[in-house]
Amino acid sequence: MEKSYLAEFKEREYFNQCTNFEGLEQLMNKKKIRAYIGFDCTAPSLHVGSLMQIMCLRLLQKYGHQPIVLLGGGTTRIGDPSGKEETRKILSESEIEKNIKNIQKVFKIFLKTNNSKTKPIFINNYKWLGKLNYIKFLRDIGKHFTINKMLSFDSVKLRLEREQSLSYMEFNYMILQAYDFLELNKTKNCFLQIGGSDQWGNIVNGVDLIKRHSNKHVFGLTTPLITLASGIKMGKTEKGAIWLDNKLLSSYDYWQFWRNTDDRDVIRFLKFFTDLEIIKINEFKNKDINQLKVLLANEATTMLHGKISAKKAEQTAKKTFENKLVGDSLPKIKIKKEKFSNGINIIDLVATSNLLNSKSEIRRMIKNRGIKINNIIVENEQLRVSFNSFDRENNLKLSIGKKKHVIVKLI
Repeated sequence: MEKSYLAEFKEREYFNQCTNFEGLEQLMNKKKIRAYIGFDCTAPSLHVGSLMQIMCLRLLQKYGHQPIVLLGGGTTRIGDPSGKEETRKILSESEIEKNIKNIQKVFKIFLKTNNSKTKPIFINNYKWLGKLNYIKFLRDIGKHFTINKMLSFDSVKLRLEREQSLSYMEFNYMILQAYDFLELNKTKNCFLQIGGSDQWGNIVNGVDLIKRHSNKHVFGLTTPLITLASGIKMGKTEKGAIWLDNKLLSSYDYWQFWRNTDDRDVIRFLKFFTDLEIIKINEFKNKDINQLKVLLANEATTMLHGKISAKKAEQTAKKTFENKLVGDSLPKIKIKKEKFSNGINIIDLVATSNLLNSKSEIRRMIKNRGIKINNIIVENEQLRVSFNSFDRENNLKLSIGKKKHVIVKLI
């Protein structure tokens, strides 16, 4: 029997909940459908915390279905309270528009655009939300929502239980998201919304609204929220977000993020974040864990940055860790030569690299013998780094611990 979208969705452990799994399975086995995921545009790019959702859209294309990427130009102006302890920062319209353009570029890397039947449909919900007449919206849409039910959803209930502020603006978010689904169902014949498990309440609202408003049966499907084996939320590290954008994070740092995956997460992440067949991944369970980490790093980096960048990152890591050399793909910071005319204090140099958060943390790392220049341990926080530490190409390798490295280049 031919494998289906939902079968592989479950095999890859993407599945969390569905409003009507049997009904959705019948529909998707019978015909090709359109499904959407919404992405609010609160940052200049997406980070790996959004990667599972992108992989769900990529999987849709694999089985001949068509993904709709809803870019939240309208809802970003409000802010989703789901999973948040405080109101999001309100961005200017120009910031939102700039973010939308940058985020759209990410999808064009991960999703195929050459087949008219499966290429992604990009749509900005400001197209309809920006034109809403408030009185008409309350009469036509607001009547389908009860305050009792809205108060029962986690995005609202948790804030109220913790006595944390929830603005009336944010309280409306779930209605606007439900309205998005209604609009996409009417204008794009969309029958499925996919989202993270924190979106369950919002998705159910959309399914219910369409049933009441149009008497149509649509579906909601959620994925689990991902945490690392260490308990940290996926997408965040002590250095910051793992961006899906080369301008914000180098391909080497991206590769290194996957290479540093906890042993307990490797098989799971091969399922989540690569195109490798499940049957092949299941055969890896007794393989050398470090080889699997390199495989994961190569597969994930190839998908975003291309095969050449992935291979270059692997070679750089090998040079850096095994041969103690300066690798070509290590992230670089550029500093003007005149700053080194009298030498620069090691603490100021490390602070410039942004590898550590504070000068007190830098001093602590020096005391613990955790900082190296050109693979030589820094013993003294009074050390002044001069031109003599740079090679013929004006490069110096700065290392923090075993895994953080940067090239300081004189210009």
